[in-house]
Amino acid sequence: MFITPGTPRIVIISYSMNYGVQKCVWTALGDVTANIIQATLVIFVIGSFLSDNPTILNTLKWLGIVYLTYLAYDIYKSRPKDINTKDISDKSFLSFYKDGFLVAGTSPKAWMFFPFIFPQFIDFNSNYIIQFIILITTYVVLDFLSLVGYAVLANKLIVWIKANPKIINTISACVIILIAIIIAFTQQY
Repeated sequence: MFITPGTPRIVIISYSMNYGVQKCVWTALGDVTANIIQATLVIFVIGSFLSDNPTILNTLKWLGIVYLTYLAYDIYKSRPKDINTKDISDKSFLSFYKDGFLVAGTSPKAWMFFPFIFPQFIDFNSNYIIQFIILITTYVVLDFLSLVGYAVLANKLIVWIKANPKIINTISACVIILIAIIIAFTQQY
């Protein structure tokens, strides 16, 4: 789920094309920091509440599916920005980190992902803190690597991306619809 297109990946792709892969590492670090905070809040504050109330969880699931469908439509219909512009200002490493943190921290996708996925892998009747540490560490490493992978790929494909910006929107929208369908048919509460 974390490798699917979303706002953080769009930012990484844009920054990679405009600033290079090395600076994207700071954006990716900001992203995973926000994800650690989000996952912690979900597991230790609202996660057990949701797992004890399957009706609420099921309602949130369908709201998430509706949101994902809307997001796919919005991405598909959006007009690609001109990524050929040379109007780029310098940014500090802290600015890249802050951008990654804020984009991930305010991403509805992340707030929906953690309560749907993480509680399924944690047995709250045993040592759930250790389980959480293993789960979040695995997630953060894989998410960070996927973000850097997006940056490297965007940097390698920059010529094609600049020539075909609408195709990216179409592919992203299709992947989001596919995720919504998978959630609808596989997530049972």
